[in-house]
Amino acid sequence: MYSQWALSIDDAKQIANACRACANANNWSVVIAIVDEGGHTMYLERLDGTQKASSVVAVEKAKTALLFKRPTQAIEAVVAAGRNVMMMLPGATPIEGGLPLVRDGQFVGAIGISGVQSHEDGVVAAAGVAHFATLS
Repeated sequence: MYSQWALSIDDAKQIANACRACANANNWSVVIAIVDEGGHTMYLERLDGTQKASSVVAVEKAKTALLFKRPTQAIEAVVAAGRNVMMMLPGATPIEGGLPLVRDGQFVGAIGISGVQSHEDGVVAAAGVAHFATLS
């Protein structure tokens, strides 16, 4: 029988709290998006002062990380190296800030962060992944 660990809303909130703490420590205003294993938004938070467009971008980064089973920075790097056709892939948002959530080799969700420089978005997302690793 196949079983998969699933994110709960409490897990998503804890991950978002870790992301928020990182953003606040750096005085960064961001949107935090957590998606489930199907790419559906579970949790979305726009910190005060973050541009509204980042709400859409954060969700798209999370979906990209989940669908392509890799950090969005990996896709961004391929595009930066000259493979512009990668931008045409359906569902691809090739901008750092999206990271998959993996448990026991299974992709169970993803984090998307948007609002500051893309490498800073990546730092905030990494804080969420680090917290996710502590969840049981």
